[in-house]
Amino acid sequence: MTEVTAGASGTTVPAQRADDRADKRNVNGRDRRPGSDRSGRGPVDDRGERPAERADRNMIEMLQELRVAQTGVQILFAFLLSLSFTERFTRIDEFQRWTYVVTLLLTSLTTGLLVAPAAIHRMLFGKGVKAATVRIGHRLFIAGLAALTLTLTGAVLLVLDVAVGRVFAWWSAAVILVVLVGLWFVLPLPVRTRNDLDDGPDGDDEE
Repeated sequence: MTEVTAGASGTTVPAQRADDRADKRNVNGRDRRPGSDRSGRGPVDDRGERPAERADRNMIEMLQELRVAQTGVQILFAFLLSLSFTERFTRIDEFQRWTYVVTLLLTSLTTGLLVAPAAIHRMLFGKGVKAATVRIGHRLFIAGLAALTLTLTGAVLLVLDVAVGRVFAWWSAAVILVVLVGLWFVLPLPVRTRNDLDDGPDGDDEE
């Protein structure tokens, strides 16, 4: 850094360098410009994140989303478990009984799939494989959503069959299945397709 004399007072002030990089560094003094790699942890992307930082952010976001899904599944699981101990349960027919059994098993499977990402993260904690953990958790989360779709459909079919009648229950369950598949799996497809054709990632691409 050079010094410049300020007028007749004889005082000197530091001249700002043209290549000042203060705004390019984080609080730890690391260069955050895209493509720089001064920490040895991989290149920095357009969001100012290194691979490990991106994996950390994706893991946090996934765990937050999992909490939303897990809450509903836990409530449904508790309802199904308690249902078998009610007096009305002893008077259901064979179809309703098997609908209950299949729905209960699907609820157990859904719970396992949605809890698995957190369990895998805990089992692999400190092993330096956060990016791989995020990829595995992402796939398990998708499988859990698919199982949750069938679980909710089965629950609607069971309750409406008992409360209203079989014909209305079948139609309602079919509508629920179509709506859930459309909202959770079909609606994001156009955005996903456009993103695959676009050259600019948004920071959520797989490692």
